[in-house]
Order: sequence, then C-alpha cells, then structure tokens
Amino acid sequence: MGFRSMKALVYTGKQNLDYRVVPEPKRQKEEVLIKIDAVGICGSDMHAFLGHDERRPPPLILGHEASGVIVEGPFEGQRVAVNPLVSCANCWACKKGKINLCPKREVISMPPREGAFAEYLAVPYANVVTVPEKVNICNAALTEPLACGWHAVKLGMRSLDIELSKSKCLVIGGGAIGVGVSLALNAHGMSNHTILEKNPLRQKSLKEQLLVNAEIITSIDGNKEYNFVVDAVGYCVTREISSKLCLPGGVIVHIGLGDGMGGLDVRRMTLQEITFIGTYTFTKEDFMETAEAVFSGKMGQFGWVEERPLKDGKRAFGDLYEGKVSASKILLRP
Repeated sequence: MGFRSMKALVYTGKQNLDYRVVPEPKRQKEEVLIKIDAVGICGSDMHAFLGHDERRPPPLILGHEASGVIVEGPFEGQRVAVNPLVSCANCWACKKGKINLCPKREVISMPPREGAFAEYLAVPYANVVTVPEKVNICNAALTEPLACGWHAVKLGMRSLDIELSKSKCLVIGGGAIGVGVSLALNAHGMSNHTILEKNPLRQKSLKEQLLVNAEIITSIDGNKEYNFVVDAVGYCVTREISSKLCLPGGVIVHIGLGDGMGGLDVRRMTLQEITFIGTYTFTKEDFMETAEAVFSGKMGQFGWVEERPLKDGKRAFGDLYEGKVSASKILLRP
C-alpha cells in the first residue's frame, strides 16, 4: 500500500507553521506505517515553535503524542498508541529497560525522525501498543504525555521517606504534564493533593473536568509545605517555589523544560536534605503501565482535552501561547 504524498503541519521557522503537502514517510525494515487519528501538542512542540529548541531545527514536522491505525506492515488494521522513544536496544540503559537514557536514543519529531503532525507516520513496530476496540483512539494518544507523569511519580515515590498516601503533595502546573502527574498520583493511592495553576481559564477547566480529589490554587501560601513537590513547568520561578515549599527531607521532582537556569535554593536544599530529581520521559515499562491505566479507565475521563483539525494547528499554537485555551491538552486530528 503506498501514499505518494500527504498533508502535514510543518514547522518552518520561529512562530511559523505551514500546513502543506509533503512526501509521505517511507517505512524501513521492521517499521509500520500508521495513519494518524490524533496527535497532541506538547510543551516541547511549543518550545520549538517559539525558536527555543535547537534540537528541532526547521523545516521539521513536529508532534510525538500520537495514535492511529497501521495501514502498511505487520498487523495491518491494528489500532495503536505510539511510544516516540526509539532506542538502540543494545546499550546498558536499554538492557536495564531505561530507554529514556539510551545514548543513541532517537525521538519522533527530532531529526532524523519527522513527527506526527501529519496524515502518516513511520515507526518501528516495537514502538507501538495495541489499543483495544472499546477505547477511544483519541484518548490513546494521551498515553505518551501521561506516561511522563507516571514515571515522575514512581521516581518520587522511591525517594520519599513517607508513604505516598500520607504525604502532602504539590503539583506546579495544570497543563497536560501536571494533569498526568495528578492522575498518576490518584492511581497510586494519593487521595488528595494540590495543583498550582495561574491561568484562570485552565483553573476553571481543571475544577470542572479533572474529576480527582485535588485542590486547585492560584497562588502559593508561604505557610504551607509539602513532602513531595512536582515541578511540571520548569521555569526559574517555579523552581524557586519548589525549593521554598518542600519540607525538610522531602522530594522535588523536576519534569518541566521551561528554561534551564536559576531558581533553586541549593543552600536550603543542602541544609534540609531535600532530594532533587530531574526526570525526562519514561521507561518502556512506564509506557506499558500507563497504557493499561488509560485503557482500563484508571486515568479517569478526558474532559480536560480539546480536539481541533490539524489544518488549524497554527491557530491552536497561537491560542496556547496567548493563554486563550482552557483545556490542558489540545489534540490535532488530520
């Protein structure tokens, strides 16, 4: 089966995306061609769009949070969610199951691999997970961003000196990664926690649609401290909040990639023995566990997600940048 061309949303330069006809991807040995049903806009896509990510030079098709149907290769017709981390399978990290640390790791939407803001995507068959017929194929695209939160929670739990269910937890940021952390906390037995989100539209959406027992706050209370702080934003100011509000002996998990400098009170963290953990993406085990949680309903409903046509992708990026979006995640549909 062959498709000589396809429509794609191409990043062509700072704050510019062009919806145009491009050559379809040609699958290599052990790869499958997937007809994309849904693909999410990630914060890393936004960083590239703003010209802040040298790993994603234009022209490039962005997008790595994807689901769809195999139309060429093994198991044609199978509905799948895509794991965008393509690892070597032979290094020490891969042999330990830590594909996120593979030194030869490739990521869909980073050269040499084009992304999923397109009608079709070629990936190794080893990088897909079968989606049951009962599961909404669009929800399956959320497996990747939710797996990031799942991985972050597991890392934090290993370092906490108190049971997660008995700890006080703060999640900074109510975007898709913060929501993923919140849902993962809930799935791991954390019945109550706090989410800090300053966007009024997103606050309202979280309160109405998230459906977990979380307190949504708009500003920090300097008198409250937390055993477990997850920075799902990653800017200087959010790192400052993290190191200020983390209890002695507590854990900060830093998953956001907003910027790379400043914010942490290293002296306080040293004196109070606060553990800081940087986390990037997830292991294969995390992805599989998250997929099962999504497919079985453990990650709840998805009212916090908005769908838009891929051809309107540039406007979606602009609305996100200007804070006009109430949803925590926008899915684009070719």
